[in-house]
Amino acid sequence: MKVLLLADVKGTGKKGDIKEVADGYAKNFLLKTGKAKIADNSAINENNRKIEANSYHREMEKQTAQKLANELKNTKVVVEIKCGENGKTFGSVTSKEISEALKAKGYDIDKRKIELKEPLKTIGVYTIDIKLHSQVCTKIELEIVAK
Repeated sequence: MKVLLLADVKGTGKKGDIKEVADGYAKNFLLKTGKAKIADNSAINENNRKIEANSYHREMEKQTAQKLANELKNTKVVVEIKCGENGKTFGSVTSKEISEALKAKGYDIDKRKIELKEPLKTIGVYTIDIKLHSQVCTKIELEIVAK
């Protein structure tokens, strides 16, 4: 029996796959638990429309991220941090502080998209990676100054 999987099923397939399975397995497990439905023409057409819509939305997200990456490419962000008399910093600059500094410039970037290899504990200029999308990454210049 041909079924359209509505959820990932271990050993059978992933959501959206059309699989040929044994009649008993389909009737007694997949259909009963709602993990699949019979793959008739309307179900197949509906699944194809969902796949097309999802790919369109993913492409739109990628284009939006690419546009934002082009805007951010030449952006310089300044973050102030408390320092002692000898120039030693108290604490470090985190991705949250960088996100807030970008927000002040008009860019709403989530702190989880900012990739820091190690904590920034010294005054200076750094190049920071920002991963806006799974296929779009950009770099900004970050300057850490004393308060």
